[in-house]
Amino acid sequence: MKISFSIEKWFALSCGLSNQEEWINWAKSPKHDWNLPLPKLKKLPILQARRMSIPSRLAVEVGLELTENANIDFAIFISRHGELERTYKILTTLNQNQDISPTDFALSVHNTASGLLSIIAKQTFPISSISANQDGFHQGLIEAQSLINQGYQRILIIDFDGAIPEIYQQQINSDIPAYAFGFIMTAGNSCEVEAIFNTSSAIENDKTDYPQSLAFLHGYLNKSPSFCLQGNRQNWLWTTNL
Repeated sequence: MKISFSIEKWFALSCGLSNQEEWINWAKSPKHDWNLPLPKLKKLPILQARRMSIPSRLAVEVGLELTENANIDFAIFISRHGELERTYKILTTLNQNQDISPTDFALSVHNTASGLLSIIAKQTFPISSISANQDGFHQGLIEAQSLINQGYQRILIIDFDGAIPEIYQQQINSDIPAYAFGFIMTAGNSCEVEAIFNTSSAIENDKTDYPQSLAFLHGYLNKSPSFCLQGNRQNWLWTTNL
C-alpha cells in the first residue's frame, strides 16, 4: 500500500524547540540538546494546562495552533505511551494503599489530549486515538489516507509522547523527554510512503533513535528525496517531491 499526501501546515514543540525556524535549524544540525527546557505555551489556557500532563499540554498546544482559522474534517491523535506517567502515578498510589486523585483517574485514558483539544478549541470534528507500538505514526497515516479516499479534505494528525518513567526505561529506550508534532494532511503527492521488507536499495535515515514522526520531520525539513524509517516488523520507504 502506498500513501500519498501533501502537508498544508505543520507545527511542533519539544525541548528547546518552539517554532518552525528552530525546527529547521534542528534538522540541519547533527546534534540537539534534549535537556533544554520545554517551550512556554501561548494558546493553552493556564487553568487547563495545570491539570494536564506535559505531553498532553504539548499535543493540545500544537492542535490549537493548527486548528486556528482552519476547517478540519477529522483528527487523528497518535501516542505510543499515552498518559504513561499519570498511569504509573496511579499504580504507585494504589500500591501504597492511598486514595488516587480524581483528576489523575479522569485524565489517565489514551484519548485525554484529543478530548481536551475538542473541548478547549470548541471543535466538533470526529477524532481517532491510535497506539501501535513503534509504528503508530505510519498507522495513523494509513487511517488518514482511507479518510481522504472517502472525501475528507483536511485531516489533522498529531503524534506526541512524554518522558518514560525510570522503572520502564530498561524496556523502553527514549532520549526525548516530550514532544508533539502535528500537521494538516490533504490530498496530494508531495510526500509518499510505503511499507517495505527489503531495505537493501533504500536510503537509510540516521535518526533511528527518534520517534517515527520526528524522524520523518527531519527528512522532510531537509527535503531529502528518499529516506527509510525503521518500523516494528517492516520499514517505511519515503519519497518526497518538495
